[in-house]
Amino acid sequence: MSTPTMSGSALSAGRQEIGGAKVSGRYLRFGHFEVDLQREELFKEGERIRIPSKVFQVLMALIERPGEIVTRDVLRARLWPGGTFVNYDANVNTTVNKLRLALGDSPNKPTYVETMPRQGYCFLENVERADGLLKTSGLLTIAEPETVATPGERQIAASRFARVRNSRLAALFANGWGAAILLCGVLLGVGIVLFLHRPS
Repeated sequence: MSTPTMSGSALSAGRQEIGGAKVSGRYLRFGHFEVDLQREELFKEGERIRIPSKVFQVLMALIERPGEIVTRDVLRARLWPGGTFVNYDANVNTTVNKLRLALGDSPNKPTYVETMPRQGYCFLENVERADGLLKTSGLLTIAEPETVATPGERQIAASRFARVRNSRLAALFANGWGAAILLCGVLLGVGIVLFLHRPS
């Protein structure tokens, strides 16, 4: 686990800067990532990663206190102010998992976000102020990681596709459009045959 570069006094000052209107350093950097505090955006090697607002808030709660445990109660209070009724535990877990997905992190071998059992989460990487962002070359939207399908999975997917296709065709015929299209095709075919074989 790497030792954070912010001292306790610098850390509290950093939190005040991040939370206040005047931010002396607009950007933070850790690992391959950068954060634009003003625009609330995350970048990886110059490419913007689109993440939901609550995921960004969890990231901020963690990188404001690198190396410290951020409790689940702190995250709940930050994400859902008093009077909001949600399943906090499930939603905190989901939001942290989305953050890990955005960072390419693993709960089993964490590089950035470590789960502290029955306590909360700890941000492992050094966090530094930056003067600017690396060159932005595009936008990344975080999606589920791709997996290689086995032959059995491909067969199941093909059968599901066939069922969906057949059900859509059945629905098309049930509401009359399919029959109308088929009738038009038959009439067009008959018309062509009659035209080609008309008496001279």
